[in-house]
Amino acid sequence: MKVLSMRYCTVTPESTALQHFFRSLGLAPLQTKTAEGQDVSDNIFLAGNSWVEIWPVGDDMPAGTMLQIVVDDADAFAEQARQQGLDPQGPMDAHGERIYFLEAPTGLPVSFQSRLNSLD
Repeated sequence: MKVLSMRYCTVTPESTALQHFFRSLGLAPLQTKTAEGQDVSDNIFLAGNSWVEIWPVGDDMPAGTMLQIVVDDADAFAEQARQQGLDPQGPMDAHGERIYFLEAPTGLPVSFQSRLNSLD
């Protein structure tokens, strides 16, 4: 089991201003689509093996911030978390990933996920 990358994800009414800010820092937006074919260009900014996601608030996306930990095997990480006394919720399969959710002691939402095809 290993961590592959980290994602910082924020959903905010100020998404356009944040996107401009990260472009001004020299981070290039990733031109891509989700596994379902949704265009997400300009919402994801690469930073090495990790990235920052910036989304506008919408009916299905309330304002908030989340730390996403990308791992090689989400099911194995969930089992390890349970053995350490944590209570990961899930899994949920979406966007080509298997996802579990936790809340950090500070209230920060944290997810960990792996690609579904890596679980075959």
